[in-house]
Formats: sequence, C-alpha cells, structure tokens
Amino acid sequence: MDARDAALRQAYDHALRWLESLSDRPVPARASAEEIVRALGAELPDDPSPPADVVDLLATACEPGLTAFPSGRFYGFVIGGTEPAALAADWLVSAWDQNCVMRAVSPAYTAAEDIAGAWLLDLLGLPDGSAVGYTTGATMANFTCLAAGRDAVLRHVGWNVARDGLAGAPPVHVVVGEERHMAIDVALRYLGLGHPDAVGADDQGRIDPDALRRSLADAGECPTIVALQAGEIHSGAFDPFAETIRAAREAGAWVHVDGAFGLWAAASPPYAHLTAGCADADSWATDAHKTLNVPYDCGIAIVRDPATVRAAMGVHGDYLIQHEQGDPSDKVPELSRRGRGFTVWAALRSLGRTGVADLVERLCRHASAFAAGIAAIDGATVLNDVVFTQVCAEFGSDDRTERVLSRLLDDGTTWISGSTWRGRRVMRISVSNWSTTDEDVTRALDAIRRAAATA
Repeated sequence: MDARDAALRQAYDHALRWLESLSDRPVPARASAEEIVRALGAELPDDPSPPADVVDLLATACEPGLTAFPSGRFYGFVIGGTEPAALAADWLVSAWDQNCVMRAVSPAYTAAEDIAGAWLLDLLGLPDGSAVGYTTGATMANFTCLAAGRDAVLRHVGWNVARDGLAGAPPVHVVVGEERHMAIDVALRYLGLGHPDAVGADDQGRIDPDALRRSLADAGECPTIVALQAGEIHSGAFDPFAETIRAAREAGAWVHVDGAFGLWAAASPPYAHLTAGCADADSWATDAHKTLNVPYDCGIAIVRDPATVRAAMGVHGDYLIQHEQGDPSDKVPELSRRGRGFTVWAALRSLGRTGVADLVERLCRHASAFAAGIAAIDGATVLNDVVFTQVCAEFGSDDRTERVLSRLLDDGTTWISGSTWRGRRVMRISVSNWSTTDEDVTRALDAIRRAAATA
C-alpha cells in the first residue's frame, strides 16, 4: 500500500467513525481551540511525516473540538447536513481535482453543471435558459446577481461600469426590507453601492409594498435595484412577490430575490404558493448547503438574462481556451474553483423530483412539531407564524430565555442558538438537515423542557 492509499484509507475510517457517532454524541464541541492547538502541536516539524500519520493526528486531535453540524439535532443558524450521494460525490471532486473554469478543459464538469442548472430551474419554477452559476455560498451568489443588476441598470442610463468604473457614475438606488439578511448589505458594500434604503416590514419581516412604492417614487429616474427575500431568517416569511415585483417593474427596477433557504419552497406543491410571482424577478440566489443539503461550499446564482451576468463576471485572457457556448467562468466571480456542480447533480439525481419535495415537506413538518411542542411549555411563546422551516420562541422574559438557551447548550442533546428579533431575545430554531427524524425532534423538545424547568 503506497502513502496515498494509506492516507485515504485512514481518512475513510475516521470519516465513517465520525458519521456513525452523530446519533449519540453531544452536539456541541467538547474541547476549546486552545486544547486542539496543544493536541495538534503548534511547532512546524523540521522533517516530513507519513501522510497516513498526519491524517490520523488531524482526525484524532480535532474530533473533540468538532460541533456535530451534520447531526439531526443541530438547529442553529441555517445549516444543512450532507445528503449521502452529495457527500460521496464531493470525495470524488477532491480526487478528480478539476479546475472547473473552462468547458473545453473539463467537459465532464461542464456537462454536470449544465444538467444540474437545468434541473434547478425546473424544480424552482424559474425561467428556462437562465444562467446558473455555482459560488462559494449565498453571500457570493447575492454578490453575483447584484453585480449583474448594478451593471444592467447603469447600462440602461448610458453608463458602462466595465469600461468606466463607478467613479462619476449615476447613483444606484437600492431598496430592501428592513429585515433583509445581512448578506445583501455585505454584497452591496463589496459592489460599491453603499447602504440601501431599508423600508418598513410587517411583524413577520415581509417587506411593506406601500413603503416600497414610496421609495421607488422618491427615486424618480434613478437607476434602481429592489432586493426581496424568500425566507426571512427568523420567521421564515416570504415577501409578497407578485405585488412587489409588479411595483418594481413599473418603476423600471431590477429585481433580485435572496432565497438562501426559502427558494426551495417552489419545489414542493404544498409550499410552492409561498414563492408565487417570484419567477418574475431578474435574479435569484440560494445556498445548496442549506435546504438541498450538499457539502460546503455551494451557493447558486441564477440570472434571467445570461448576457447580463456574462458582462459582469466574464473574463478574457489569451491563455484561456474560451468556448463559443460559454464557460462556467462566465457566471461567477471565481476563476480557479472546485466542482460544485458535481455535488448538486448528485444530490438532485439521488433525490429526484419527489425526493426534493419530500425533503422540503419533512423539514417543514419538523418545524411545525417544534412550534407545537414549545407552545405547550409553561411560559413559552412561539413568536412567528411557522410557514416554513424557522421557529422563534421566547420564555417570558429576555433573562429567562437566555437561561434556557444556556442550560440547553450545557445539556448537549441539541444545538439551538439565540438571537434578537424585533427587540426581544429569542430561541431560534432552523430545521435544515435531511437526516433529522421525528425522534431527533422529540429528544430536542425533551431537552428544551428540561432547560425551561430549571431556568
């Protein structure tokens, strides 16, 4: 057995042990970063080490400091697990070591990306022929889409960003709901567009159509982008797309939808109504690691008009081999990158149309079970309308809610994080993992009850 085979077998054995431990292990990490540094060794060795020994040290030293994100009992942030076919495909991605930039150089990757892109448009009910690009995550997917929108609205008034930059350009008016995700603000900052005009939202975080209209009227003839969302981070609520997109269209605005986890509602018949009208936008962003459950990192940027994203993202170099049908590099910021399209293809091929719908509906069913279980706890109140996969609750006061959260993490059965929503400390539950079972939800609810009883 050569060094490479020995290292791979060592990694495989450790990976299986890790995955098999998830059903029983405490979800929070059990060691600090300082303890892991000591176990790994802070000094760089002078001499080489056998690859298998390096892998064994890495896995053994780090295991106590790993949070069980892939566990069916992790409900923090919005973090999915990894569906089995996608996990295995990701191992192949590393072994194949393709630089997925040019159609001519890696035709296998481009084929998988093209097929997966067409499947995504079909499942999400988005326009055929839209450009589908694979980024590091939802933040860069939003960045890609908003870059295409920025350039398009400025081009409409005669300004060429690619040639002339932003200095001296007409100001771009960006309208968002006051409860949009911070990824939109970050992307706008990266794009040199500054702080958006944040208009009012209702008690679930949905943008107020009348406030949007007023902002659009105030903008006059200014180049304008409207950013909507499918799935508010606390409530899971969806903006009223039909009404807001119609208003934006009347004002000549580019419309973008941030659907990091919520865009997948369109793939499920019982939940597709939440995205009604969404397909009339110009661009959409989502994160395949969330609801679809492929490995990190995998954002998806979708733009209705491929020419607009190509104008914003495309690169040209004498040494590149460019294809007349276009290349993966035309649709996203990164040049050198791994084959994210392989993992998306594997997840979709494994699940099929009905499997994706079942995944979405199962996550929603678990969220509803959490809401019902928490509502029955003395002093607890569910604060949002549970329309998708997010649940927010409080336990009578900010102080008691904090005590419940602290005791819950100390218990170790589950990971549920806190947040501040509409001026109140809340327990925020995000059900995002394909592997979560009814038993996982029951165990997590039992832990919440224990924490509440002593808080």
